[in-house]
This record gives sequence, structure tokens and C-alpha cells, in this order.
Amino acid sequence: MSWIYKGKVFTDEDIPEGAVGFVYEMVAIIDGKSVAYIGKKNFMANTKKKLSKKNQSTDKRKKKYVRVSKSSYQNYYSSNDVLKQAHKDGVLIRRDILWICFSKTELTYQEVKHQFQYEVLEHDVFLNGNILGRFFKQKL
Repeated sequence: MSWIYKGKVFTDEDIPEGAVGFVYEMVAIIDGKSVAYIGKKNFMANTKKKLSKKNQSTDKRKKKYVRVSKSSYQNYYSSNDVLKQAHKDGVLIRRDILWICFSKTELTYQEVKHQFQYEVLEHDVFLNGNILGRFFKQKL
């Protein structure tokens, strides 16, 4: 299933100039129970690659460089293991873009804002186990 933004299918052409990523909600019915997950995804991915000896500088600390490449957000089905397994098992997963962000800071802020707004740690319908690695479902 495609990404949906404001009721329409979202494609590469719809990515606004300067956008860094988006906050999303995924919803599926697994074993007769509706489940959801709120997270974030970058449009671009930073990949590190070692330079060949010929291209390395004399400074020993600079052995890697960062290459920005397009992220495969179209094929992304969450970092949550339950949703990933459901996708492999052929379960239909609705993927909605909630917010498009223009900086990494805004992306993290909007993800956390939506997670608290939807009370993901308080309701069993959400598969989120924590927020920012600081607030955990089992410790509430």
C-alpha cells in the first residue's frame, strides 16, 4: 500500500523542496485487533563509505566521507518488529503521513509531539514501546 498524505497517494514528486522527512502513522489489523504505530522517516539517508587509499587525505582521522542518498521510504514498513512481520505475512498496512518536516530538529519534535498527543504509551492499540528512549510503556 502506498503512503497517503492529505487523502492522496504521496509520490516523489510531492516531496516539497527542502523537506527532510515526515512523521507517519501505520495502522493494521493483526489477529482481528486494530494496531497502530507512530514514527518518523527521513527522505534522504546518510551513508558512510570508506575512501580508497588513493583518495584518502594524509590526516588519519578522515578515512570516511558521508554520501547522501535517497531513502527507500516507499518500501518502509516501520522499525516495529510486529508491523514488519505483518507486512511479510501479507497483512495490509495503511501508511499515513501526518506531518512533513524541514529540519531534523523539527522532525524529532513533531514525532514526539504526535506520540504524546496520541498517548501512544497509554493505549494498547499503539505498538510504540517508548518515546525518545526515555519514556517506556512498561514503566508507566
